[in-house]
Amino acid sequence: ENNDTRHSIGSSFFLLGNLDTAEPPLFFQLNYGYDLTPKDLIIVEAITWAYYRPLGLQYWDTVEESYPGKTRSFGVGVGYQRFHWKGLYSTVQATPFLQNFYDAEDTKIQSGFMLWCQLRIGYRLEFFKKRWFLEPSVVINYWPVNTNLPESFAQVESGLPNYFLFEPGLHFGFKF
Repeated sequence: ENNDTRHSIGSSFFLLGNLDTAEPPLFFQLNYGYDLTPKDLIIVEAITWAYYRPLGLQYWDTVEESYPGKTRSFGVGVGYQRFHWKGLYSTVQATPFLQNFYDAEDTKIQSGFMLWCQLRIGYRLEFFKKRWFLEPSVVINYWPVNTNLPESFAQVESGLPNYFLFEPGLHFGFKF
């Protein structure tokens, strides 16, 4: 590996969700990666988003009850990425989030905390002398800690799992 390209910055194509005018996710993400070895990376990720319904709703769930407002989350996480064979990789990551809960009138009513954990399996495609990359992936999300939800939000969450299976992902980045 060329030592002059051990650093990378990137984000996610989930940014395109911000074009939704009805329930914009207000999603922003910035990743910084550092290559420890040609196969091992550490990642620091700053991320924020808003969501309007429980995160534990799976693709096959027929109920999509919304919150009586929204949750806005802010976090900085760390991860470890390992390349196994060619561009095939796995990433484990943990992000602590501060959460603000807003009612239907967009008034902040409460704050809480969430620990967000991810397992990502994907493939890195490299372009332009391996400086630019795309990483299509599939993700399993799990949040073992989610505190201080307002009662009206907790009622909507009741009975739903604290994980989400097989979320598609598409990260992009630049190595320098």
